[in-house]
Amino acid sequence: MRQELDREINHITEQTIRMISLVREMVEKSAHALSKQDPQLAQEVIGLDQQVDALELEVEAEVISMLARQAPVASDLRFAFTVIKALTDLERSGDYAAHVAEDVVLLSKEPPLKNYVTLPDMGRRLTLMLDLISKAFAERDLEAAKEVFRRDDEIDALYEEVSRELLTYMMEDPRTITKALTLSRVARSYERLGDHLENVSERILYWLTGKMEKKPEDVY
Repeated sequence: MRQELDREINHITEQTIRMISLVREMVEKSAHALSKQDPQLAQEVIGLDQQVDALELEVEAEVISMLARQAPVASDLRFAFTVIKALTDLERSGDYAAHVAEDVVLLSKEPPLKNYVTLPDMGRRLTLMLDLISKAFAERDLEAAKEVFRRDDEIDALYEEVSRELLTYMMEDPRTITKALTLSRVARSYERLGDHLENVSERILYWLTGKMEKKPEDVY
C-alpha cells in the first residue's frame, strides 16, 4: 500500500515539475519576444498556455484520485494540498505570461518606445524563481524555497522602477501614453506573476515544515 502511494506521489511530483517547466518556458519566451519585438514567438507563448491549463486539470484529478483511494498520513496530506493550491498559482502564472505575450503582439505593430531592458530582465529573474521552485519541490529544499521570497522583492523593486520611468514618458510626451500604458500592463503582469510564485514557495515551505510562515496572498 505504501509503495503504491509513494509511486503516485512521485508521479504527481513529476507532473507538477513539468507544469513548472512549461510556465518557465512561457516566461522565458515572453521576455525574449518582448526584447526582440517578435510577435511569432509571442504567439508560441499564447499556445503554451493551453497546455498549462490542461495539465492543471490532469494533475488535480490525479491528486483527488490518490486521496480517495489511498490512506495518506499527515505529510502526504500536506503534499496533496500543497500541489492543489500550487496548481492554481502556476496556472495563473501561465495566464500572466500569456498576457505579456498578447501585449507584445500589440507592441510589435509600432516602433518601440525605447530599447526594452528592464522588463525583459524582470522576465529573466522570474525564470530564476521558477528554477528555484522546481529545485525546492523536487529536492525538498527549504533554502531554495526561501530564496524565492528575496527574488520576488527584486521583482517588486523593478516594477516600481519601470512604473516611475513610464510615468515620466507619459508626462513629457502625451503621444507615448498608449504605448506606455501597454508597457505598464506588461510590468504589472510580471509583478503579479512573481506574487503567484511567492505563494507557491510558501506552500512548499508548509509542506516541508508543517508551518505557514505567512498567509499566501490572494492574487488575481
